Amino acid sequence: MKHFHRIVTLILSLLICLPGVRGAEPTADRILEMADEVRNPQSDFTVDVTVTSIKPGKNPSTAKYEVMVKGKTKTIIKTMAPAVDRGTSMLMVDYDFWVFLPTVTKALRISLQQRLLGEVANGDIARVNFSGDYAPKLLKTERIENRDYYVLELIAKDDRVTYHRVLLWVEKGNYHPLKAEFYAVSGRILKIASYENYRQVAGKLRPTRLVLDDPTVKGQRSIIDYTNVVRASLPDRIFNQQYLRKLTY
Repeated sequence: MKHFHRIVTLILSLLICLPGVRGAEPTADRILEMADEVRNPQSDFTVDVTVTSIKPGKNPSTAKYEVMVKGKTKTIIKTMAPAVDRGTSMLMVDYDFWVFLPTVTKALRISLQQRLLGEVANGDIARVNFSGDYAPKLLKTERIENRDYYVLELIAKDDRVTYHRVLLWVEKGNYHPLKAEFYAVSGRILKIASYENYRQVAGKLRPTRLVLDDPTVKGQRSIIDYTNVVRASLPDRIFNQQYLRKLTY
């Protein structure tokens, strides 16, 4: 009996030492979910967003928005600046997206892929989570500046989302997104993003700046800055076209 116990103990010890038995890698779905939790609070929240568009040889353009986010499928965006656009509001419910202009009585349907300003698409502001919209696959791990990263390939589950394909680099251990590449259906790369200015926000260290570079035009980029992130209980009843007409500025 003692001999049997020794054999069992030896087998267990060998199994623990085998690669993949201890400290197994998380699934691609889990990595993506954790990265989303880092990028944004997973509860309802409000956030102020400033978008700066930079083009070579031109003065930068800036726009400011107040954004209300409920879950992964409902968002209201209030345009606060520039003055000419103040009063314009946008609504996302599931994959439907509308814009309401002060001079127009009816909300207009637009797409998440349409550009908001510079390199920034509507979906870059309105749809803040990747999980649920994309099917992730863990392609490899990559070492960058002495840190290890998961490289995920994300394929859109629905053609109404902002991008058809995304490559996302997520740091091992803390699940901090580092960068991303966004692709069209044709396979053409649309923009390259970097997640920057990690700060303590809403109880977690999160990136407060997203830099989007145009890979075809050197020096052309858009910068999205996030400030005043506040967890808030947002009722479902406000996420409709009628409420957009009642927004105050």
